[in-house]
Amino acid sequence: MTDTRPGSIFQTVRSVFFGNMGKGKVTRDMILGKAAALFNSRGYFGASMSDVMNATGLEKGGIYNHFPSKDQLALEAFDFAFQVSSAEVARHLNKRERAIDKLMAFVDAFMSVASDPPVAGGCPLLNSAVECDDGHPEMKIRVQKAMDTVLATVEKLVENGISEGDIKPSTDAQQVARSFIATLEGGIMLTRLYSDLAYMHSVATSLRNQIKAIQISS
Repeated sequence: MTDTRPGSIFQTVRSVFFGNMGKGKVTRDMILGKAAALFNSRGYFGASMSDVMNATGLEKGGIYNHFPSKDQLALEAFDFAFQVSSAEVARHLNKRERAIDKLMAFVDAFMSVASDPPVAGGCPLLNSAVECDDGHPEMKIRVQKAMDTVLATVEKLVENGISEGDIKPSTDAQQVARSFIATLEGGIMLTRLYSDLAYMHSVATSLRNQIKAIQISS
């Protein structure tokens, strides 16, 4: 399987041979990949610019040549991490055709993210949401917008499932989406806290049962 993780050799090769990118763009993408993994693992306040320098092998001036501040680097690194994680979820959903099956695949995707995070440190939404609550208001807005996208995705799947005749018409799509994501993110948090996938397995089982509960029996 192609390696699309931050800082991977594939990303650099793809940038050079498939994207017609100049050296500056390749360097910028490399910084983003390394910073995304660093901030996602240690947090914005826990990772210093010295850490970024060590991870990238660049001097501070070389990093600031592409990103004017640590704040800007952190914001774009979050976007990068979210895009990589979203691509993993999309990979699971794209294997299914009907919305009800995509909902099940959504659970599988989060199981995959919990067991083998596409970005070092786990779920960037969970990590950034906890850390930026009060200390980084601009990041908080960025994370809220990303979360809005995730919630809207699940809500749309439920609505499509109703339209396709697989989900009960009385189902509240927004309520399902909020409960769905809160449960999955909670499962990831417990899994990381205890270093035990059993928590995520329990969450996955519960959500699959909830999906079956709103499904119209064939």
